[in-house]
Amino acid sequence: MRNLRLLLQRLGAASAIALAGTSVAQDNYPNQQIKIIVPFPAGGGTDITARLLGEQLRRQLGQTAVVDNRAGASGMIGTQAVAKGVPDGYTLLVASGEMAVNQHLYKNMAYDWEKDLAPISNLVRVPNVLVVNADVPVKNIQELIAYAKDNPRKLTYSSSGIGNPQQLTGELFNKMTGTQIIHVPYKGAAPQIADVAGKHITMTFVSIAAALPFIESGKVRPIGVTSLTRVAMMPDVPAVAEHAPLAGFDIVNFFGFYAPANTPDAIVRKLNAAAVQGFKDPEIIAKLRGLGFEPDTGTPEQFREFVKTKSRQFAKIIADANVKLEQ
Repeated sequence: MRNLRLLLQRLGAASAIALAGTSVAQDNYPNQQIKIIVPFPAGGGTDITARLLGEQLRRQLGQTAVVDNRAGASGMIGTQAVAKGVPDGYTLLVASGEMAVNQHLYKNMAYDWEKDLAPISNLVRVPNVLVVNADVPVKNIQELIAYAKDNPRKLTYSSSGIGNPQQLTGELFNKMTGTQIIHVPYKGAAPQIADVAGKHITMTFVSIAAALPFIESGKVRPIGVTSLTRVAMMPDVPAVAEHAPLAGFDIVNFFGFYAPANTPDAIVRKLNAAAVQGFKDPEIIAKLRGLGFEPDTGTPEQFREFVKTKSRQFAKIIADANVKLEQ
């Protein structure tokens, strides 16, 4: 009995030391370089947002934060690296709206974001702009709907690929308007918008940053933005939802910040505070809005619910339109 008591005392002491060590590690966080994995190539919106975040983490937390681009498999390669990573706060993720889409398109995924990731905060919302080529005889959403109904299955819209949020935006538009505009997938935003400008495609839903040079040159005409309200960068372009029959039309991409699941809550809260404070910087806000992004931070709990809400929205669109990958 005496030996058992001694063993229990030693185990208790060991546990106390381990807990104390964990507490000290959290109190001293971060004490080394932070890595932010971006599951897309350098130069895109997710990458730009992650680099702005990294600079703010350096300022707020006093440690360098570097971006590591690990592209491929619709963002799943980079995301998996974090989902299966060490939950110590030193390997983090900035990912886009594919977080709420992929599980509804891919049967076999190596991770479950709800179980394997700890949402920290959303960073930005990214409305798309609906543009038509210069020859399309419409100037607003009402005229576009009428034109599409007069020409069933003759109009086309492009996207960056099957299953991405741009296609889902087009499918939601078809459903809510009763139109039959045909989807044409491309591999990336550049050819997607170029073929609209070249008058090979009727219209597209695309990021404002990608569309802006073509809008300014007069090769495409902006008809509406896909957020509930107008965006600061294009105040004269109405929201699609301003057309009364489409009230509630709201489908945006988003770039959010995650850690591996089981990252200590104290570290998640410290990262959240740094991101929220950093994205209040007027210079950062100006840069983001100049790209057509809208800063949008909040608590980890709010962000988790936001991703779940978007997931339900995308799941319904995918089911209603019977969107399937060509695998």
